[in-house]
Amino acid sequence: MTVVDSVLARVPEPVRSVLIRHRELLKFAVVGGTTFLIDNGIWYLLKLSILEDKPVTAKIIAIIIATIVSYVLNREWSFRTRGGRERHHEAALFFLISGVGVALNSAPLYLSRYWLHLEEPHVSRLVQEIADFASGSIIGMLLAMFFRFWAFRRWVFPDELGSRRRGSTPMSDDPAEEFGHS
Repeated sequence: MTVVDSVLARVPEPVRSVLIRHRELLKFAVVGGTTFLIDNGIWYLLKLSILEDKPVTAKIIAIIIATIVSYVLNREWSFRTRGGRERHHEAALFFLISGVGVALNSAPLYLSRYWLHLEEPHVSRLVQEIADFASGSIIGMLLAMFFRFWAFRRWVFPDELGSRRRGSTPMSDDPAEEFGHS
């Protein structure tokens, strides 16, 4: 039994049905949670060491690394039944859309630091770090996440192309099959 199967087996039926019905969103959220940890881990590592005076640059580097991981996980798990484009075309669209996501993710941090001056010496170090986390890791990430989910489904992994990958069969009712396990 796979991890997904064992988790779904423990979930009460009404909730299980909702999870299965919104499986792409759920898988996208799991990938997002994973890349959130990667993004923030790298961001804070860079921001508190070699890029201390360049938090936006540190955030952009962290987002780019997390985006590469995101492509692999989304392609191979979240949207595996969608798509159907040639891999290089799909990857180009993914990274183009992710570039817009980087801008959306970085904009609140930029505004917080350089327009609202929520940085030392204007505010305390604690206020600066809370503002950075709220603007860069919460607000920016949410803006980028909603945009990416919509854009990935619309342009990168469209369902009409995915039906060819699935052999033009409707989605299965078997949760194990839908979550990529047999």
